[in-house]
Amino acid sequence: MGNQVVSSAKDQSIRTSFIQHLLNDVKCLELMLEKGMIESGISRIGAEQEFCLISKNYRPQNNADEILKDINDPHFTNELALYNLEINLDPLVLKGDCFDEMEKHLRTFLDKASTMAAKREAYVLLTGILPTISKTELSFEYMTPKPRYTALNDMMRGARGTDFNLHIKGVDELSLTHDSVLMEACNTSFQMHLQVDPDDFISSYNWAQAISGPVLGVCTNSPLLLGRELWNETRIALFQQSIDTRESTYALKDQISRVSFGEHWESGSIADIYKNEIAQHKILLSREIKTDSLNELKQGRIPKLEALNVHNGTIYRWNRPCYGATKDSAHLRIENRYIPAGPTIIDQMANFAFWVGLMKGRTVAHKEIHKHMDFEDVKSNFIKAARNGKASIMTWRDRQVSIRDLVTRELLPMAYEGLSYMNVNPSSAERLLSIIDARAVGQTGAQWSMRNYRKLKRTTRKDDALLALTKYMHKYQNEEKPIHEWPEIPDHPLTHEHASQVGHIMSTRVFTVQEDDLAELATQLMQWKNIHHVPVENQKGEMCGLLTWTHMQRFVQDGGDKKNKTVGDIMTTEVISADPEMAISEAIPLMKKHEIGSLPVIHHEHLVGIVTIKDIQQYDTDTVA
Repeated sequence: MGNQVVSSAKDQSIRTSFIQHLLNDVKCLELMLEKGMIESGISRIGAEQEFCLISKNYRPQNNADEILKDINDPHFTNELALYNLEINLDPLVLKGDCFDEMEKHLRTFLDKASTMAAKREAYVLLTGILPTISKTELSFEYMTPKPRYTALNDMMRGARGTDFNLHIKGVDELSLTHDSVLMEACNTSFQMHLQVDPDDFISSYNWAQAISGPVLGVCTNSPLLLGRELWNETRIALFQQSIDTRESTYALKDQISRVSFGEHWESGSIADIYKNEIAQHKILLSREIKTDSLNELKQGRIPKLEALNVHNGTIYRWNRPCYGATKDSAHLRIENRYIPAGPTIIDQMANFAFWVGLMKGRTVAHKEIHKHMDFEDVKSNFIKAARNGKASIMTWRDRQVSIRDLVTRELLPMAYEGLSYMNVNPSSAERLLSIIDARAVGQTGAQWSMRNYRKLKRTTRKDDALLALTKYMHKYQNEEKPIHEWPEIPDHPLTHEHASQVGHIMSTRVFTVQEDDLAELATQLMQWKNIHHVPVENQKGEMCGLLTWTHMQRFVQDGGDKKNKTVGDIMTTEVISADPEMAISEAIPLMKKHEIGSLPVIHHEHLVGIVTIKDIQQYDTDTVA
């Protein structure tokens, strides 16, 4: 939505006017298609680069607004969270050294961002999901303070009627409820645009859908979220669930998510795709529009179709159909939204060349792909690739084939042909596509992350493992080697040197009992797990007390009989606790003052972890920030 001033579609007069403009825009687009008024015979490429800002401690840095002002370049813009920014690259004609030129421009912009970020003690990082992002950075105060983001949050929550539920299951499982759309800010991507001729749009769009699975499978880079190992490209599940406005009801009805791969092969024209979207999705955002597109067209001007673009901006297809207009011409594009940011600039450009080469390398048979593949297989391929990455088996034209074999034996030759057909410099095509070939038989970003995270967790805490992973991502990224050449992280990662809050060092695998459990159960639990503190929860899952080995001993020494006694009979309800954001330097004197050996960590009345004296003995209060 860029910097457009938008509002939730509640004001009836604005909404009524907006809907009329939306309907006029569809009519206008159909007229332009009929009259051949949309540019044809030329292909251009463009891209949007989202990136993370991290502190010198490798955690999210929430000063994007200040850095954006320092950069002072219209190519840069805000993102949803205060630790992300975006670069909008100028389009280039698809020919010659276009990929080399785009790479040069991108490097220049990222170098500028890095220079300005460094002045504010921040680094730039390209990654699909920042490993060190925590629940703390997903609170509302980390949202960029812009009206359009507030409106987006309000309308998404209003449409849903409740908080957002997130449940993703991979190797680990993540299940939580969140009160804003800021979970979506975990995602950073490299969005690729390709201009398409109007009369070839539907065929091109269907082909873009067909190749999404294998392309994504060899480009995955986002396996971790909040310390959990989930999908190879967790962004796919996270984005859909983080802004899912569908309501749960007792009625069985089909509801299409606003984040969607699609439900069927497309037909007709791009106008028909837009019509279906208007029919299927509520109008959630509107804005005051001063010019009528039909009148603009009658007067010989190129209409911007503002209402249509606002509505299209609230529907998040992984392959998004786009209409664009300049003063002199209008064009159609397909926007690829499923590719993650990183691991390096050269990896991203290789992904771009691979996708564009495939789009332009279709054979005659592939121009009618809907006659040769079931849409359900294509959609299944996409989900399998997101879940399992390069290890997936694709259903491709009625046969089962590994992504490795499909990419190396069939799709890469097609991509070479496509780039050659568009007169892309052969040396540029070889340089970029050879990276895809090496990655297909080597490692993806997701595979590198998962392997190293598992290795780190064997010898260090989860938070330290995430910090080390992020540190070496940044290091190897700046060495500008593609991901298939990245080595393993050394055996001596940083250890707690960048932890400052209780949430960074707490144990999240906490053993608990309920207040109506037998006290003997708690005793056995402490013995089995060699622990001395057991938090007590009520039926609502809220912490209501603490039972320690000392409490049990005193109870017996005072003549009490544990037999048939419940935890609630013995526990203490006067519990000293901490918030995840409490500084470690504050927790140490708190524990000393109250002479306690553990601090339950509470967030919104729910137990999220526990810190013991052993966890913080290594810290010097004079050096902990």
